[in-house]
Order: sequence, then structure tokens, then C-alpha cells
Amino acid sequence: MNQDTVVYSVRKIITMNPMRPFATHVAVRDGRIVATGSADKLCVNGARLDNRFADKVLMPGFVEGHAHIMEGLMWKQPYVGAFDRRSPEGKLVAGVPDIESIVSRLQQAEAAMPDDGTPLYAWGFDPLHIGGKMLTRQDLDRVSTKRPVLVVHASFHINNVNTATLELADLLRATDISGVVAGADGFASGELQGIPARMRLFRALGHNPLAGTITEADVRRFAASSCVQGVTTVTDLHNDLNDPTIEVYRSVASQDDFGVRLVPALAAVSHTPEQAIAKLETLRDTPSAKLHYGIVKLVVDGSIQGFTARLRWPGYHNGAANGLWYIAPEELPRLVDKYHRAGVQLHIHTNGDEATEAALDAIEAAQIAAPRPDHRHTLQHCQMADAAQFRRMKNLGVCANLFANHIYYWGDAHYELTMGPERASRIDATGTARRIGVPFAIHSDAPVTPLAPLFTAWCAVNRVTSGGRVLGRDTEALTVEQALAAITVDAAYTLKMDHLVGSIETGKYADFAVLEDDPLSVAPETLKDVAIWGTVVGGVVREAPRA
Repeated sequence: MNQDTVVYSVRKIITMNPMRPFATHVAVRDGRIVATGSADKLCVNGARLDNRFADKVLMPGFVEGHAHIMEGLMWKQPYVGAFDRRSPEGKLVAGVPDIESIVSRLQQAEAAMPDDGTPLYAWGFDPLHIGGKMLTRQDLDRVSTKRPVLVVHASFHINNVNTATLELADLLRATDISGVVAGADGFASGELQGIPARMRLFRALGHNPLAGTITEADVRRFAASSCVQGVTTVTDLHNDLNDPTIEVYRSVASQDDFGVRLVPALAAVSHTPEQAIAKLETLRDTPSAKLHYGIVKLVVDGSIQGFTARLRWPGYHNGAANGLWYIAPEELPRLVDKYHRAGVQLHIHTNGDEATEAALDAIEAAQIAAPRPDHRHTLQHCQMADAAQFRRMKNLGVCANLFANHIYYWGDAHYELTMGPERASRIDATGTARRIGVPFAIHSDAPVTPLAPLFTAWCAVNRVTSGGRVLGRDTEALTVEQALAAITVDAAYTLKMDHLVGSIETGKYADFAVLEDDPLSVAPETLKDVAIWGTVVGGVVREAPRA
């Protein structure tokens, strides 16, 4: 040790390092962990003792392996989801329980806008959370008949718009276009699903509100949300990475006060494989401690709760038509092969089990043609995979990042409408993945569900829905310790960053979540209530904002 070393004295350190699982002190120098242990071992040779965390609990900073910069973008717009959410400022924003409340909140937002035709955007809506009530163009016409009004579903795979927006995009009578849902009157209802309909909408608006110009303020808002929830490494898992965005990320990540490590994934839909591979090679040549490139994201299907995911037989429990292919099954093997041969790590969105099967077929073909050890291709969401599919993942070296929050937010709908009781009981099958030996993480997909890893861990441990139904707890639940690994070191593994973050041990970044209580000591049903004081990123302490 030397005088540049700071030794934090802590009530308890949960290291997630099995060689030394607990400690009371951690030594930090130059933004990295020197060692963990006791005061008499670390406070030597002039090392400075810091007692600010003496009554706190330290864990490795949480790693959110599936989130989006939209968590920073969306908080500029009205939130119209049914559940309460915590903002980047730490404020609790109340949910809205019905169509009338949604319209009222939007009317208030519209009244505060200038009368210049600027579109009004809102986010978080899901009909399954308000008794299946649909948000129609007529509802949104009560907000405005002049300006475009666009509401993004919680899944971010569906939009609802008013009549003015449909007319602007020439979609009011275009119910023959895939994804344009017809209303009772034969005209478009205002609900637009999937890619073709929404791309036509975005062209008419002149931009995609979900992938617009990202500002430094948006990125800092994303980092503030992360700090509130103890997250020190966060993904932006689907971004076109145009030149202005790359420059904003470079600029923000180079600033000492930026409080999170950012891991963007290049959206394959916006590039040919050749373009994407060349761009990633360039981005890797400019490394940054807080900015990590190297992932390509493929999106194979939609969302289960939006009935746009692709399901194997017997399909949707309520008889709804099968969902949408976002990448044609015959095209997927070619794309996977190109990226696999180039050494790129793929993160592949597969919600339904038919989409998972297609992705595994493509990875298997690529591995046979060009074997690659330790590729760590990761299936994202992967919610309906059964034991046979997990065994294929194990044999192919594939990871999974399971959407544990779905159990709470949409578990009742999956039980009653989309999957039925048997399949819903094994949704996000962390227990099966663990028994078979598939490396896995759990995630929020923020802003689809809240960026809150301790809540995600609580979902995986308790497997209880918002309606109080328990789904598969006996076979699929994790212990608290296993769930904490899935939001730290195991999540870091799926990002190929476990040599840098995810545990508190010598040589790794000094990234910590600072907690008010010990998550291993509280009752498992109260895990989500453990308060977060703030974070440490590269040795820099940040107290979380509170409002």
C-alpha cells in the first residue's frame, strides 16, 4: 500500500468472489481494487482509511445487461404506464390506472406545449395492465386533432396514434399493411405493430422518436437512473450508432464525473454485416474505461404480451395469431454466420420459443462451419425456452439473459392469455438454466420495466405476479445469492466484461453498489426494498439523487 491508496471500512462487503466471499475493508488505488480483507492487513504503509461507509454494505456495482438509452430519452415525455416508476431524479411518478386517466395526463401535457404542431410523445402504456382496454385513435383525438400524438407501448414494439398522425403517414385506410390494426369502423384503429407500419410512421414524422438525436443530457439522465438503482455498468442494447451518437458517447464517457460504464450494442437492422463489422473495428481502436464496444444486436421477433413474439405449437393460449418475424428465418443463418466468422459477439432478441429455436439453429450452423471457442453469443429475453433448448445452449456455448421482471409485470397475462398455466410456470426459467449449466443473467429491458436490479433479483427469487400468483417457484426460483450473482458477475460474463467488473477482487474496477442493508440477511420477500445509498465508479463516490 502507499499514500495514494484509500481503504474503505465497511459494515460488510459482499464480494461475489468465492475465494473471499466477505470482507470488512477494501483498498482502492487509481480507480481499481488493490485488495479486500481486514484493517490490519490493508491499512499499512500510509494507506488512508475512509470511514464514510462504516454503516453501509458494499456489493459489486450492479451490471444491467439489457437496457436502452431510451431510459434517458423517455423521461422527457409523459409517462402513462399503470405502475409507479422512479425517475432519474429519484422522484416516484404515479402510474395511471385507466384510459380516462391516460387521456387526462396527455391533455395536461398538450396544454403546456406551444401551438406549433410539435408532436406529443408518451410512453409506458400496456392494455393488459388496465383490463385489456385499448387506446384508440378516437381517445387520442381528445388530446389533439391538430398535432401528432404518439404513445409508445411498454414493450416498445407497438405504438398508438391519433387520427392526425395516421393521416400524416397515409395509414388511416391502409389496413392491408402488416401491423396496421383495423378498428370496428374498418379504418385504422390507431395501433401500429411491428416494423413495416412503424417505419412508415417514422418516415412521415421525419424521424424515429425512439432513436432520435441523443444529447449529452439524455446520456447523463441515463447515468442518473443507473446511480439511483446501484448500477455501475449499463448496456444500450440496440442503437444505430450514427456518427453524432458516437461522438456524444465519446465525449460524455471521457469526462471524469460521468458515473457509469456504458456498453452500446450496434443495431444490425441499420447496417449490413460488412458495415457493422467495419464500424466495430474502428470503435474498438478507441478504447475508453467507461465506454465498451463490440456487441451486435439482432432482433428476431416481437413481444409476447403484445402478441408479436413467435411461438411454437400450440401457439398463443387464447388462440391469437402467431407473432411477427423481425428477421426472416431464412435470412437469420446468413447474418449470424457473417458476424460469427468476424469474431463479433451477438446478442439476439428471442422472446418466443420459435424465435429461440431459429436462433439456435443459426448459431449451430455457424459453429459447425467456423468453430469459435468462447463466443458467448447471448439470447436476450429467451422467455419461453424449455429444457431441451437450454441443453442446446449449453452444448453450443450460448448464454441467456432472462427477463425476470416479466414474471411480475405480465405473469398473470401469460398465465391467462398468452402461454397458459404450464408454460407460464416455466417462463424465464432461471432454475432450469442453472441446473443445465447455461451461463445466464437477468435484466429489466429498461425502460420497458424499471431499471432496478434488486427488484429484478426479487422477481427471480420470489416469482410472484402483480396479481399475487406464484409461477414455478419450486423449480425455477433462485436463491438470493444466486440472484445477486445474476445481476453482477454473471451479467458481466454475458458482456465479456467479467475480467473488469462484477466482483470485488484485485485488479478489477473499483465499482460498488452502496446499500443501506445486507440483501443476504433480509427476508427474501423484502429484497426489493433494500435501500440504495449510491455508487462508486472507478473509485469516485456518488450519492444517489433523491426527490
